[in-house]
Amino acid sequence: MQYIVKQGDYLAKIAAEHGVVDWSTIWLHPDNKELRDRRHDPQVLYAGDKLAIPEPQRKTVDAATEKRHRFQRSGKTLKLRLVLQDLSFVPIKNADCALFVDGIKHDLVSDGDGLVELAIPATTSEAKLVFRSSARTIEVPLLVGHLDPIDTVSGQKARLNNLGYFAGTMAEDDEPLFKSAVEEFQLEHMGGGAAVDGKCGPKTQAKLKETHGC
Repeated sequence: MQYIVKQGDYLAKIAAEHGVVDWSTIWLHPDNKELRDRRHDPQVLYAGDKLAIPEPQRKTVDAATEKRHRFQRSGKTLKLRLVLQDLSFVPIKNADCALFVDGIKHDLVSDGDGLVELAIPATTSEAKLVFRSSARTIEVPLLVGHLDPIDTVSGQKARLNNLGYFAGTMAEDDEPLFKSAVEEFQLEHMGGGAAVDGKCGPKTQAKLKETHGC
């Protein structure tokens, strides 16, 4: 069947909703080659993308009756990964954090790189991170699966905003604000004589993706 990607979709979630245990069986399907070549990251899709979903395959296992048997579910573990940094992009180390997923609180501590990570269900759509920094409590709402690809303006804006450069909201078409954010990012992250032109071309996109982490 053909599936049309919606905002907030990511491949692990789509697979779970269609009864497919391992999302890579969808991603590696021959009919999805064009999408693989265009998107690269199966968990960062774009609304309107077309995805071929193969019919689930039934598997039978011979087992003796009147005995207890244990079956282990296969598939890939999905992790939510967040990096905490201050305004100078210095990692916030050893920070006590609370990550709320599906209403469940998980107490975590950021590592030496400011990294916080947690295995999450493939159906997760929202989460919230709470931590203390500079004697104040910060709450960060998270929309899982809502980050658009780097070659879209919405994806570029989201990454810039996440890094602390105000590029405007997704609902705004504010070119001067977006251009200013791109220029500031280029000044701080693209040395070596790179042009500071406020245009998010391929080189700037690559650096923005690298700095953001995805």
